[in-house]
Amino acid sequence: MEIVMQPFPLDQAFTLLEPGPVTLVTTHDGEHDNVMTISWTMVLDFDARFAITTGPWNYSWNAIRKTRECVIAIPSSEMLDTVVGIGLCSGGDTDKFKKFGLVRRKASKVDAPLLDECLANIECRVVEIIESYGIVILEGMAAHVSPHRKGKSLLHAVGDGTFTTDGTTLDRRMMMRPKLPSSVIQP
Repeated sequence: MEIVMQPFPLDQAFTLLEPGPVTLVTTHDGEHDNVMTISWTMVLDFDARFAITTGPWNYSWNAIRKTRECVIAIPSSEMLDTVVGIGLCSGGDTDKFKKFGLVRRKASKVDAPLLDECLANIECRVVEIIESYGIVILEGMAAHVSPHRKGKSLLHAVGDGTFTTDGTTLDRRMMMRPKLPSSVIQP
């Protein structure tokens, strides 16, 4: 039986690529902390460079532009309703930390807070903003992981209101060893 590729709506093509991990991005504008949900993230290289896509529609946009820093916090799939709730309200009129019971911790390199509930937090400084596309290029300054992250799955937004979580880990480290940076190669 021959399998034939079927046409797919171009305006939905992003759902084929979007399922990277959903993140929470914290900011501090000089007076107030805020947190927003971002599902458009990208790793740029092995040297802790990342990109997020956001813009003026997000309350945190001005804080990122002004302070040129933020924290990328990586929630577990168990935080799904909190992650969606954070994305459905604005820091302009809501204290999201209070509303969702989020515990903040002082970061070591930036003024934006770390989130205790998350599996990991990456403190970042802004390297460049490509305003016409809302792309924020970030350089990681420090990273922190929860001691309880083992066995917790990441949350992935498909882009159509549905989410997936990580499944079984398939280990191909030996096969990929020639392409892996030394920082992730285990003895």
